[in-house]
Amino acid sequence: MKVGVYFDMRNPERWRREPAELYGAFPELCEVAEHVGLDSIWATEHHGFDDDYLPAPLTLLAAAAARTRRVRLGTGVVVAPLHSAATLAEQASVVDLLSGGRLDLGLGAGYRPPEFALHGADLSTRYRENDARAREIRALWVSRSVTPSPVQDRLPIWMGYLGPKGARRAGRLGEFLLSPDARNWEPYREGLIDGGHDPGSARMGGGIQAWVSDDPERDWPVVSQHLAEQVNSYRRHNRMGAPFTPVDPEKLRARRPEGHTSLDYFVFGTPAEVADFVLSFTAGAPVDTVYFWAGLPGMTATQFAANVQRIGTELAPLLRAKGRP
Repeated sequence: MKVGVYFDMRNPERWRREPAELYGAFPELCEVAEHVGLDSIWATEHHGFDDDYLPAPLTLLAAAAARTRRVRLGTGVVVAPLHSAATLAEQASVVDLLSGGRLDLGLGAGYRPPEFALHGADLSTRYRENDARAREIRALWVSRSVTPSPVQDRLPIWMGYLGPKGARRAGRLGEFLLSPDARNWEPYREGLIDGGHDPGSARMGGGIQAWVSDDPERDWPVVSQHLAEQVNSYRRHNRMGAPFTPVDPEKLRARRPEGHTSLDYFVFGTPAEVADFVLSFTAGAPVDTVYFWAGLPGMTATQFAANVQRIGTELAPLLRAKGRP
């Protein structure tokens, strides 16, 4: 099993840093990730968050491409309906060229009305448009209607669907599924068969909501504050200003995934405890890559670096030893 880290570049007011300093630290953190043996670096997209959530993941990954030589670089996800297929195909090709063929393009449907309004996109057709982007991008690369072409003959496209309906959509497209939840394997497999694709081509992967600590009880008071900031930011912007109940980190920590969203659970424990959860969560499915937050909103570059190193040196070896090759 391959292991990576995930960035969203949030900069909450409580711990606000100069944006140039926050972004300036990113290339060095990518070097740390590669140095400690991690397999991938992922970035994501949102617009209009009051904590400056990353709006341009492919641009950020171009910087990672220039400072690394081995790790794969992924979008987890680009909100595809907000962008034309040609724009995504061109930008992805450039990052793939800069990285020497290391890009994984994750596409997601999005869900926030203000983002769709900002980009003049139609929220009601987002799932159909997301699927269409995958087909259109493939067609543009094959026909060379956009240039330059990516390095990879078939650049991996991952469909960012977290539930069974989306898993079937990903399967029918014949693309990879950006969900590490083994419960999605059967609908994904069914979709592959429905679409005339070989189930043996299936690949699943994605983000795990977890944090590794050598001493969980010592570290929880600090981690819980930043975790609350992360989850409350999602809740606040999802509700678009409507009243919401702030998360109780203790309750979130005690919860295990029942639904299919990334906010359903948070695993906090030793490397062995987190590895056991991941292996159970992915068991029986063709999950070959997982990634974890490089840091939580408001953490310092030093805290990010320490967490990336801990994932690379303590957690990743456990997952590689027991996970799917």
